[in-house]
Amino acid sequence: MAIKGKVEYKTAHERAVLVISGLLGLVLLGLDQLTKVWAEQVLAVKGPIEVIPDFFSLTFVTNKGAAWGIFHGHTGFLLIVAVAVLVAGLFYYRKLTEGYVERYYFLAVIFSGIIGNAIDRLWRGEVVDFLDFTFGSYRYPTFNIADCAICCGAALYILSCLLRPAAGKEASRDESGN
Repeated sequence: MAIKGKVEYKTAHERAVLVISGLLGLVLLGLDQLTKVWAEQVLAVKGPIEVIPDFFSLTFVTNKGAAWGIFHGHTGFLLIVAVAVLVAGLFYYRKLTEGYVERYYFLAVIFSGIIGNAIDRLWRGEVVDFLDFTFGSYRYPTFNIADCAICCGAALYILSCLLRPAAGKEASRDESGN
């Protein structure tokens, strides 16, 4: 029994989903890199731009670590982790998607973010961040489009895993008639 939103492996439909999800990843990667170049050329020179007073600003910041500055100065280690995650993700891509269309897209979004920040580490030696939020007296760590892609893609992937049956459970339900 076919479940809506599933892809059969090695079909024209799967190839189309792979191409579209790949294009989505490339668009996000391009947007990430263009916004970082813009931040370097505009924000680094002219200073922060307050978009919503006391809430949201565009502020040029660089980060030699990962989220919240952890592993600061360990660029090589962070690159190795990024490559390892990408290689493992690509190697287990079909298993991770379990044939669900949305998971192809969510993984492409995550991969685009990983690649975007890896490019920064290789090219600049640090990651460019510029999205700056303040909540009352708390200032959230400044981040970028790649960070958004990783977090949003991961959250949606986890949500899909929680809402969709695992491949083995689905097969046992079909055989039992329930």
